[in-house]
Amino acid sequence: MSFIEFDSVSRRYQTGEITIPAVDNVSFSIEQGEFCLIVGTSGAGKSTVLNILGGMDSCDSGNVKVGGRLINELDKNALVDYRRYDVGFIFQFYNLVPNLTALENVELATQMCKKAVDPEKILTSVGLKDRLDNFPSQLSGGEQQRVSIARALAKKPKILLCDEPTGALDYKTSKQILSLLHKTCRQTGTTVVVITHNGALSAMADRIITMRSGRVIQIAVNDHPVPVERLEW
Repeated sequence: MSFIEFDSVSRRYQTGEITIPAVDNVSFSIEQGEFCLIVGTSGAGKSTVLNILGGMDSCDSGNVKVGGRLINELDKNALVDYRRYDVGFIFQFYNLVPNLTALENVELATQMCKKAVDPEKILTSVGLKDRLDNFPSQLSGGEQQRVSIARALAKKPKILLCDEPTGALDYKTSKQILSLLHKTCRQTGTTVVVITHNGALSAMADRIITMRSGRVIQIAVNDHPVPVERLEW
């Protein structure tokens, strides 16, 4: 049994009399500790898959298993606990609280967890030892994304879900953030799932799931991932 399993998962949205199949009979698996990319253009269904996996959206049919648990059958309270303790989220536009410092943003997340990492320690580990007392507006885009990564990692999640984490960053900073995510996966054993439109990143991943029009069109396993530093796009 794989750590993450999607089995014939579908999600449809109703707009008036029109039914939009955002995810259409999707099946795939991800092993524990893998760095997985879900690749596709806008509208491919990547974000919907990520939201279903993270417990922020539900599926209309099929099953979603994480660590042997059927996520789609959890009740409201169990789903809250799943999001709180098992899943870390990293967003394209950081989603930091603007009137809290970097340290306070991470502390806010750790207050909801049972076995959180020390906020100062985790910020230091992502290279922000000297930026603890800075507010988001005083940080560069890359630094803000590092805070959001630290906030997610402080929870010690089993899964790290990243929604276009470099979409708002320049080329050099994007490489730094991807390297940090890859390093986190390797050093902590956290399963990392990144959605992206950039197919050039595929060489760095253990598993690449390609989507188009709500369907999985290809799944590839990479036995020899390339270091982020060697990627060009």
